Amino acid sequence: HSFLDRFGRAAEAGFTGVEYLFPYPYPKEELAERLQRHGLTQVLHNLPAGDWAKGERGIACLPDRVEEFRAGVDLAIAYAQVLGNTQVNCLSGIRPQNCSETLVEKTFVANLKYAAEKLQAKGIKLVMEAINTRDIPGFYLNNTAQALSIREQVGSANLFLQYDIYHMQIMEG
Repeated sequence: HSFLDRFGRAAEAGFTGVEYLFPYPYPKEELAERLQRHGLTQVLHNLPAGDWAKGERGIACLPDRVEEFRAGVDLAIAYAQVLGNTQVNCLSGIRPQNCSETLVEKTFVANLKYAAEKLQAKGIKLVMEAINTRDIPGFYLNNTAQALSIREQVGSANLFLQYDIYHMQIMEG
């Protein structure tokens, strides 16, 4: 089914909430109308994550993309406010090979601090998700201990871990 037709299909199947990767290719008002028409709640969407078609899976850990990340936070807020969702997911991205681990971690932590504060001011929770490196080779945030350490470094009550059992079973057993 086409993306926009999936809202009606979800409602017909008995779902009351939906989540999907990115709303940004569609006008927010059109998506809000689909949600309302089908009695659905927008549960979550991701922050902009770079060029998905070219293999990017987030930009939050990329030192050379901080300004783009910050602009993405503003865009995510604009969509969330119209769609009514109260949480947004941040995909860390694939660790760049030409950067030190320290710089990558520092960038990710700083970006999460920025996003957590901006989203909290609008009543929106920030979540982050560790992803297995089998499905996304090189994904930076890829285990529970790392995610909890990052959360502690960020130090925001508005940063949560979206724990996906599938990904953590692959990484941690």
